[in-house]
Amino acid sequence: MSDPTPYTRAQALPALLQTRIVILDGAMGTMIQRYKLGEADFRNATLLAHPKDLKGNNDLLVLTRPDVISEIHDQYLAAGADLIETNTFGANRVAQDDYGLGELSYAMNVAAAKLARASCDKFSSADKPRFVAGALGPTPRTASISPDVNDPGARNTSFDELRAAYYEQAQGLLDGGADLFLVETIFDTLNAKAALFALDELMDNTGERLPVIISGTVTDASGRILSGQTVTAFWHSVRHAKPLAIGLNCALGATLMRPYIEELAKIAGSTAVSCYPNAGLPNPMSDTGFDETPAVTGSLMEEFARAGFLNIAGGCCGTTPDHIRAIAQRVSAYRPRGRHDRLFSEAVLAG
Repeated sequence: MSDPTPYTRAQALPALLQTRIVILDGAMGTMIQRYKLGEADFRNATLLAHPKDLKGNNDLLVLTRPDVISEIHDQYLAAGADLIETNTFGANRVAQDDYGLGELSYAMNVAAAKLARASCDKFSSADKPRFVAGALGPTPRTASISPDVNDPGARNTSFDELRAAYYEQAQGLLDGGADLFLVETIFDTLNAKAALFALDELMDNTGERLPVIISGTVTDASGRILSGQTVTAFWHSVRHAKPLAIGLNCALGATLMRPYIEELAKIAGSTAVSCYPNAGLPNPMSDTGFDETPAVTGSLMEEFARAGFLNIAGGCCGTTPDHIRAIAQRVSAYRPRGRHDRLFSEAVLAG
């Protein structure tokens, strides 16, 4: 949508968002579970003697089982995804220090971006370009909320620690070939601000200017993110970053997310809106761990598109290439959200 600063990468993406609803990929973790990997898969020659268990550190697979990550990227691209997220949700120093692997953060991000870049280049065509979205997750720590119920002032991280970790991560993604940055699954706005500050620093220092997508997570029916903000308050806290798109993902399935994505679509003005919900609510009896079939998720996202809420649609936890294929097919009949929509009030447009 509006793009006041020329981008040095993904220059075609803003115009594409005005032409059709762009498709984001689905859950990486859900797909990795299908491979039934063991501890050995999370180790390479340099990690054979590492003293901590590494199974479950999915970001590490870009170094130890890149074939698995590339196969998953390819499956999502074959299903119709335009944007592919790097496998870097927790590939920052703050998160990797829990495994004793903080020093590998930069290398993991470079490798992850290169894998996604190779897959995108393989599937791109003149009429359907594919883009690498460098994924920056929230970290397992929070700068706004005490981890100790008996000490409200306690913190287990700081803005400066987060900023440094995000800068290192983003540098790796940039060097590996990412087209844009996706600050996602935000449950603490201060964490997100540290990421956005780091991205600004990096782009100022390198002269590169990449689109940024920001995606928050409404954690329950109160309509607030974990650190207490409503969707509207969250938007006003991050709009200074001039993101290409603002959205919501994870936590709630599309059914429960609807009022919040509608609220965001009303207030975000000329900024594009993204939505990639979970496949419903958790269900341990399901193959994916979530309730919704591709047909159900696809129909719910179609309703969002029909209502004029969306510029970007995809899936989070529990979604598979079949879910993304269904979403892509169902939303393709609808134009993307834009200034011409009745969704906008005159006051919003004037702003």
